[in-house]
Amino acid sequence: MTDLLVTQVKSAIGSKPKHRGTLRALGLGRIGKSNTLPDRPEIRGMLRKVNHLVNIEEN
Repeated sequence: MTDLLVTQVKSAIGSKPKHRGTLRALGLGRIGKSNTLPDRPEIRGMLRKVNHLVNIEEN
């Protein structure tokens, strides 16, 4: 199973509250912070919701 390296590249200021909550659930919260997450459908759906705020790399 592959992992995803997710890095926040844009600020969540001005975004919808649900998007900010999704970033928190992904373990992010400020620009430049990264987190390694498993490649699962639930995580992919969350990333699709905030894809304009994050950068995704497959490991």
